[in-house]
Parts: sequence; C-alpha cells; structure tokens
Amino acid sequence: MGRRRLAREIALQALYVADVSSTPAVEAFAIVTRRGGGEADAETLGFARELAFGALERRDALDARIQERAANWAIGRMAAVDRNILRLAAYELADGRDTPVGVVIDEAIEIARKYSTEEATRFVNGILDALKPPRRGKAHARPKEP
Repeated sequence: MGRRRLAREIALQALYVADVSSTPAVEAFAIVTRRGGGEADAETLGFARELAFGALERRDALDARIQERAANWAIGRMAAVDRNILRLAAYELADGRDTPVGVVIDEAIEIARKYSTEEATRFVNGILDALKPPRRGKAHARPKEP
C-alpha cells in the first residue's frame, strides 16, 4: 500500500473514532496511531494528521456540502464509515491540494471498497462526482478545423 493511501486510511479511522464516540480530534488520532499507525513513517503520519484535523475542523461545512448533493440521505443516517469517507475526500477536494481530483475520488472509492460495501462505492462516487470542482479552461473545446 502506498504512503498516501495509508495516510488516508489512518485519517479515516481517526474521523470515524471522533464521529462515533465524540472523541476530540487529537485524542482520536492518538488512539488510531497508537494501535495501527506503527507502519507509517513521519511523513505519512503528518499527511494523515493534516487530513484528519482539517476534515474535523471543517466538518460542519463539509457536511453541508455533502448534504446538498445527497438527495434523500441525511448525513446522520448514512453509515458512519461512508460519511467519514465523504468528509475526508470532500476536504481534500475543497482544500485545493495538488492531488488530482480523479485521484482523490478513486482513492475514496478504493477505501470504501475496503471498509464498506460495493453499494457504498457507487454512493461515494456519485456524491464526490457532484462535489468535484468544475474544470478550468477550455479542456473540452473542439479543435478548430483547418
């Protein structure tokens, strides 16, 4: 497994712990890294920490954005793992990082496949596709004919 995938999984686990147990972010991250972060190096843990704390800090805003796109699915009624995968990826999409949009969505789908259900992969893909930022420029413009 790649370092960035591992970081996303660690961040997801911290988000999940914080969500289901109302544990503060720092403590949730410490719980996860104490039991399963041993294989992660400092850079991986730094990226995981940045993702987890960023998503938790902006959770209300992320939930509002997700809720706008999740027709007939209240955030609180989503499976806890699914909503936290969405929060994590929505944070990474909104944060404007250098990771390509397609990579963020693909990573979220693969993590959903590992931690949730096949149905969740379609759900996560649909919501994140609706959340992704619009393409810039004229990438889809037809070339001029000679």
